[in-house]
Amino acid sequence: MLRNMRKAGQTLVGKIIATVFFGALIVSFAIWGIGDIFRATPASTVAEVGDTDISISQVRNAYSNQIQQLSRQFRTVITPEQARMFGLDQQVLNSLVTEAVLAEEAKRLGLSVSDELVARSIVENPAFKGADGQFNRALFDQALRNAGLSEPGFVEEQRASTIRSHLVEALAGAPNVPTAAKEALHRFTSERRSATYIPLNAAMAGDIPAPTAEQLQSFYEERKGSFRAPEYRAVNVMALDAAAIAKPDDVPEADARQYYEQHKGEYGQPERRTIQQIPFTAMEDAQAAAAKIKEGTTFEAVAAERGVAASGLELGTFTKAEMLDPAVADVAFGLPEGGVSDPIQGRFGPVLVRVTKIQPESVRPFEEVAADIRMVVARERAQSQIEKIHDEIEDLRAGAKPLADIAKEKGLTLVQVPAMDAQGLDKAGNPVNVPEREALVKAAFASDIGVDNEALRTGSGYVWYDVTGIEPSREKTLDEVRDQAAAQWREEQISQRLADKAREMTERLDKGEAIEAVAQDVNAPVKTVVDLARNTAKDDLSAEAVNRIFATPVGKAGSAANAADSRVVYKVTAATVPAMVTTTQEVQNIENQLRNGIGDDLINQYIAQARQDLGVTVNQQALQQAIGSGEF
Repeated sequence: MLRNMRKAGQTLVGKIIATVFFGALIVSFAIWGIGDIFRATPASTVAEVGDTDISISQVRNAYSNQIQQLSRQFRTVITPEQARMFGLDQQVLNSLVTEAVLAEEAKRLGLSVSDELVARSIVENPAFKGADGQFNRALFDQALRNAGLSEPGFVEEQRASTIRSHLVEALAGAPNVPTAAKEALHRFTSERRSATYIPLNAAMAGDIPAPTAEQLQSFYEERKGSFRAPEYRAVNVMALDAAAIAKPDDVPEADARQYYEQHKGEYGQPERRTIQQIPFTAMEDAQAAAAKIKEGTTFEAVAAERGVAASGLELGTFTKAEMLDPAVADVAFGLPEGGVSDPIQGRFGPVLVRVTKIQPESVRPFEEVAADIRMVVARERAQSQIEKIHDEIEDLRAGAKPLADIAKEKGLTLVQVPAMDAQGLDKAGNPVNVPEREALVKAAFASDIGVDNEALRTGSGYVWYDVTGIEPSREKTLDEVRDQAAAQWREEQISQRLADKAREMTERLDKGEAIEAVAQDVNAPVKTVVDLARNTAKDDLSAEAVNRIFATPVGKAGSAANAADSRVVYKVTAATVPAMVTTTQEVQNIENQLRNGIGDDLINQYIAQARQDLGVTVNQQALQQAIGSGEF
């Protein structure tokens, strides 16, 4: 809004309007005064829970934190419209109300925790521990600064959180799980079934003639809503990142060669050596062994004298950087192949090492990778210019300069998307090629034509966008979807014919006819499947078909839709449930699952009753103010 006022104020007409407007405002203050500004204090409480007030600032902070957390989780920008669509405002408010209810109940019950317990919970928090595993005051202070909290405020919140957790633990810490419940869930999860079945495919539906004009028209009219064209939006997009402004041709060859020398390992394979080692407890022993080797005793013989088997000599094959002991690495990478070192005082004691194999480094020449290096260097240098160029672009945007002109002036690429839907697809159903596609599509569909949008912040730069056109959603005519409607009509006819045939076959099976005889009449095979598990596809049976088999009693027949244009007619032949052994991990998992569910139910019922007893009132106007969708 301020940017639009600035734009308007740059014109003669805009300056005249602004002068008249602010002049009238000053006169009105002179006539009526400004006392009401201070007397009309806006409500500062969003909700009241018993004697506890939930303030606007509490809701605003919790709401902002939740949006930031979701944005990091989904790696995209969560707009206020999307947050409201997800019901984030109500989720945050309900969470704060629940905390207040538990706090009121704790107060009623006289619950408290000692200062020592609160201090211990803070000191033992892993987030505040340093590399040595001890409490680090600097980390603690930094965490409070990042969260915008004072130490006394954090301590009180920790105290309240501890009291709430104790109350919840007392309510549902370890509820008893009835044996009947464990047995029921065990049966549900471990039951296995067997069945024989007849697959029915589209060919068994017979010849399906093309629909008449009247049939197709009627079919289209009944399903007109499924043939809607989505809303499409046209957008102009401009991205600013290091790659967009990098100028590799401006990188001097000397700088590129310097980078190459510093990062040679990235352009090939560094030297690797296979190393053997004999450890010693004393340097004198290592020196005596080295003297023996120089006199002609083999490395293996000296190792055997030390009780080191031939297989235990191998230290491994390493690059110099991969070796743990720098002293050993320096000596080992200075030996010739087959060479034995003098005694080395290593990190873990004296050692003798021998190099048995050298794999020379293999590095691509500079000329072969020069273009890539210049681009890397250019991007690194361009990264420092992004914020400066961003500010320059924002100034041009504030001056109402079109995005296309800005892109041309700054040497950036303007992507013009003629049409994309809310899923980021063009009219042919292909994904549009734009930077930060998911975030951009969401933002564009939350904007409008002529709106001055804020740039999207990406991991490496910024993306600006303008909505230039909107094509509303509409119902497609029959002529536009004739082929699609005819195909759907045919699929429905096949499905209906197969369903009728399956119903007839199921009735015959339930009357006692053999499944082989029923299958022979439709010229279909009979298949057998065993060890079926709920919600799990097997062989050519879909998970939905398997679940239908579990819904049918043993010895009975049924039918189910399977894959596209197919069904199965089946007869359940067996159902088995293994005995429940309470000591197995599976049964322990079942008990834990039920215990958690029972505990959650107890807590929810307690909180619901407490809310009713305490009384909860919500100020919707204050809530809208807290989440930023109302006027302050």
